[in-house]
Amino acid sequence: MIQRFDRDDRRILTFPAVHPCEGISPGTLLDSLISLSRSICNFQYKFFASQRKNARESIRQIGILLMLFEEIRDHGSKISDSVILCLSELHLTFQKILFLLEDCSREGGKLWVLMKSHFITSQFRVLIRAIATALDILPLKSLDVSCEIKELVSLVAKQSQKAKVEIDPDDEDCLKRVILILNQFENRFKPEPSIIMKVLDYLEIKDWIDCHKEVKFLDDEISLECSEGNERELPLLSSLVGFLSYCRGVLFEDSNNYGNIDQSEAKSSFEILTCLNPEDFRCPISLELMTDPVTVSTGQTYDRTSIQKWLKSGNLICPKTGEKLKSTELVPNSTLRRLIHQFCADNGISLAKSRKQNRDISRTIIPGSAAAAETIRFLAEFLACRLCFGTNEKKNKAAYEIRLLAKSNIYNRYCLINAGTIPPLLGLLSSSDPFMQENAISGLLKLSKHSSGKKEIMEHGGLKLILKVLKNGIKMEARQIAAATIFYLSSIQEYRKLMGETPEVIPALVELIKDGTTCGKKNAVVAIFGLLLYHRNHQKVLASGTVPALVDLLASSEKADLSADALAVLATLAETIEGSFAILQSSGLNLILNLFQTIQSRAAKEYCVSILASLSINGGVDVVAVLAKDSKLMPGLYSLLTEGTNHAGKKARSLIKILQTFAESSSSRLVKEVLPGQFVDVR
Repeated sequence: MIQRFDRDDRRILTFPAVHPCEGISPGTLLDSLISLSRSICNFQYKFFASQRKNARESIRQIGILLMLFEEIRDHGSKISDSVILCLSELHLTFQKILFLLEDCSREGGKLWVLMKSHFITSQFRVLIRAIATALDILPLKSLDVSCEIKELVSLVAKQSQKAKVEIDPDDEDCLKRVILILNQFENRFKPEPSIIMKVLDYLEIKDWIDCHKEVKFLDDEISLECSEGNERELPLLSSLVGFLSYCRGVLFEDSNNYGNIDQSEAKSSFEILTCLNPEDFRCPISLELMTDPVTVSTGQTYDRTSIQKWLKSGNLICPKTGEKLKSTELVPNSTLRRLIHQFCADNGISLAKSRKQNRDISRTIIPGSAAAAETIRFLAEFLACRLCFGTNEKKNKAAYEIRLLAKSNIYNRYCLINAGTIPPLLGLLSSSDPFMQENAISGLLKLSKHSSGKKEIMEHGGLKLILKVLKNGIKMEARQIAAATIFYLSSIQEYRKLMGETPEVIPALVELIKDGTTCGKKNAVVAIFGLLLYHRNHQKVLASGTVPALVDLLASSEKADLSADALAVLATLAETIEGSFAILQSSGLNLILNLFQTIQSRAAKEYCVSILASLSINGGVDVVAVLAKDSKLMPGLYSLLTEGTNHAGKKARSLIKILQTFAESSSSRLVKEVLPGQFVDVR
């Protein structure tokens, strides 16, 4: 059998063709070749933004050969080995032509295909020559086909040999125009809109949607290049992303035809509760978890990937202090690395996943090219101006663009913050337009991930405005994004303290836990966890009814998506006597015990043990008596000793010791001596 020739997962401008299997039957080979030829001929109805002449000529030639293949099949005559050899070579070539045509007509890839015009033209040249070579060995006279077909095939063979496959002059002119535009941006000069529109018109990038598809395609290409460790194309790809982002935000500003952002961006603001780390665990450059911390000559610590990119770009100063580096030597910070690894292990964070995420985001600290840097600066200034002086529609559109630009690019966030977009975005939070309010709060969420963004938001009175959206947002999406913004702001201790002192913040988060969507509940739980990192907020969290809300949440059908987050908060609260009492009074003991035995998540199971250990110590003999009656508890604890993290092992050993002491005691008096403390009725 012949192998598949269509591969949906291949990279653009790659041609993973396969040769027909040895011993393939002539009929199977011919049927596959006919199917492949028809697929190629169908491209005559597709639009080619560039390479129109080369694509059209390839399709024309294969259309003629298709008639030959069909006539051979219809006559059913025996096919010689020499014919099979020729058909096999044509099959291999046709696969590559199909791949090439798919790429040249690919939605979202118009500009990239134009920029690769010389390479693509050379590919067409090679493949058309390959057709000529295959036809040269075809014993045409021996085939039982009509004279007309033989004449047409002979003509194709001659044309393939003599064909001058060259880049289309119009493609060349457009390519040069793009290079000119990028050079103008690089030299901090805004190109004339009319020149840019000539490029967009030629490629038929007609509106905001078309432009957005191009940006998304190029972003995906950048991610693939980075994942494969190939940075050769990154400067050009980055320049094109900046150019098209500028076009999308400025030239298509008046377009009403723009799509809705996938709401998964709000839902995936953080995947697990414990992605919030102590500030010392964050890289000052990327603001993400350090997986390989190193110290520079000024004594500051950074993630190795981030500081290497910083140094590679020619910067010889310390990013945090601004001091000149005496040397570029990077000294591993082994102590901090062990602490971070332990923190990840204790909280169920995958280091491999964190490392990949850090690479993905840290590559955007510095712009991919000088042209990309200037286009984003121009665009940020334009959007800031629109937010301040535009019509309501233009303000909404500007907020939407900021939401896109700041989603996963640190440099974009930096430019947007420096351009002064945060104060007017805060002003839009009071809008009666639900879409404008949602776009504004989402933009602020993205900018709050940058240290300067947090400061700007808080210094311009943003907490009060964000709290208003959290409590009374027009759409639930706006409320849940506001909760996520609170989470990122809480990464600064000063702001955690301030939010804890603001009476309405924690109660508003608890209300979202009660009546929000799954995403809203998750964001609210995570935000509360962030606030708990300031110890004086514990009492305020308890006083706001957080524990009953979390216990109800764990008992609900939604617990699968939220259990680890809710349990992490309860584990933190249970460390105090007041927190343990609140859990017991909310009938949480049996629920936690049941979850420990049934839940699949390793992190959630370890949080359950931590809670049970705290309840035993703070709750006294009545709690231990309930636990001792459960025959399934002890085997689960022993399992954690061998399979859990160090932290989980310590908690499990502590609880095992308490249970064993209880079992050995002959009276409640002896138990009280071993377990001093207060008691509550947990029956």
